[in-house]
Amino acid sequence: MWVGLQSKSYFLGEAYTLINQIPEFTLNDGTRIPAIGFGTYQLWGNEGAAAIAGAIDHGYRLIDTAYNYENEGTVGAALKRSSVPRENLRITSKLPGRYHTYDQAVKAIQESLYRANLDYYDLYLIHWPNPITDQYVEAWQALIDAKKWGLIRSVGVSNFLPEHLERLEKETGVLPSINQIELHPFFNQQEQRKWHEKNGVVTESWSPLVRTDVLSHEMITSIADKHGKTVSQVILRWHYQLGAVPIPKSASPKRQLENISIFDFALYDEDMTAINKLTLADGRRKNQDPAMYEEF
Repeated sequence: MWVGLQSKSYFLGEAYTLINQIPEFTLNDGTRIPAIGFGTYQLWGNEGAAAIAGAIDHGYRLIDTAYNYENEGTVGAALKRSSVPRENLRITSKLPGRYHTYDQAVKAIQESLYRANLDYYDLYLIHWPNPITDQYVEAWQALIDAKKWGLIRSVGVSNFLPEHLERLEKETGVLPSINQIELHPFFNQQEQRKWHEKNGVVTESWSPLVRTDVLSHEMITSIADKHGKTVSQVILRWHYQLGAVPIPKSASPKRQLENISIFDFALYDEDMTAINKLTLADGRRKNQDPAMYEEF
């Protein structure tokens, strides 16, 4: 399904009107989410709320935050500033690792809602599996129950490996709707994405642009020049054509518009192949291996 989104942005003394035809992905519970979202990590306070509200006005409808980002209140303030009805938005937050016991998880979900001044989250994810602590199944049951109570519309996870996902389904009978993972040109997560596709789990990409040397990469720059697009647009389009939902972040109105304007062109097969060849055996940028990493 394609949804027309129109917004106006004013900067550099000129008015720009953006009309995007943004596809949607259907989750395994029947919920639909836009094919691109907006990340909010380190967007705090009044400036952060203004940036997030601006992103919504520019056409973003999927907004990502987390308990540990400490900005759920900022997101809530941005929603109040926006003219877009709440029911047209998809707001995501995430459960921190220190609250994986059932009772703590339930209270943390409630606290997340209080912070953002929301009645429900459209998506709520377990941020990391924390396999050494090994309480993620208990946390998952809390999310399942919170969905039954109407606090959450869809339940998912972040940074879970296939073995973690398989265990969730085996022990609760419920497979996550989405798995948000580190995914960028230096780490394309091919095997993980194949597992997701086979089992009906939508892939969401955090750190989609890496923001290191990829934005000046000569090969990607040549692809961008060929299509008359920016490097960021090419990378985000690459995510979309992989079947993943990227969630780029920017406080710049110009960059927000640039990042969401990726649905009026397509990368060629040879472009996709060239970018995929950049992937490394372990291209994680922060050395956070879900098989060992423990989030606080």
